[in-house]
Amino acid sequence: MNYCKNYTEEDLLPLSAIQHFAFCERQWGLIHLEQQWQENQKTAEGRVLHEKVHNPDYGGSRDGIFYTRSLPLKSFQLGLVGVADMVEFHPLEADADQNGTALPARKGLYLPVPIEYKRGRPKKDDRDAVQLCAQAMSLEEMLGVTIDKGYLFYGQTRHRVEVLFDHKLRSRVADLSMRMHKAYMEGKTPQAGKGVKCSLCSMEDLCMPQLTRQHKAVQEYIEQQLNENNEHP
Repeated sequence: MNYCKNYTEEDLLPLSAIQHFAFCERQWGLIHLEQQWQENQKTAEGRVLHEKVHNPDYGGSRDGIFYTRSLPLKSFQLGLVGVADMVEFHPLEADADQNGTALPARKGLYLPVPIEYKRGRPKKDDRDAVQLCAQAMSLEEMLGVTIDKGYLFYGQTRHRVEVLFDHKLRSRVADLSMRMHKAYMEGKTPQAGKGVKCSLCSMEDLCMPQLTRQHKAVQEYIEQQLNENNEHP
């Protein structure tokens, strides 16, 4: 899948940032361009959950499946670098195709399956699935395998949700990655868009979406008046 150019080490952006970009481009800009952050109860709970999960010394096996935590990820095609919460390595049958990777001191081939931990419940939008798919695409590039699915584990429901990495989701990840790199190069925080996401965002007080929308409306009004004056001297 020729979805993007190859980036250099210096170009790589945080993989987790793609979730912010998918949710709200202005939120992404405030966090990753302006280095602003405002925590609320939900983000604090999420941070604590990830601190528990991200223990690189914690790994093991269960029913023949090996798992590791805090696995470093890197994709020069997407231009992303990050860490997977957990990756399970599922053993492949001896007569299966060669779509697998070898593990140190283990016989046979294994297929990696990324697991991303989230504090709340499954969301209506695709931001969590986008982040998980970006992890899978990074693993594919690193290990030379094809990964069909992964899982999102939600802390409130204590259940996994299967995510299929189909062409539509992969294309969405590639598009978001390219747009995120473009926005980063431009270095300008996007203005607030219209929607109901603001009430869900911990950055609302810093963002001040109503003010930025009003400012945009004033700019558009002035531009419209100038254009009309130019058309009718």
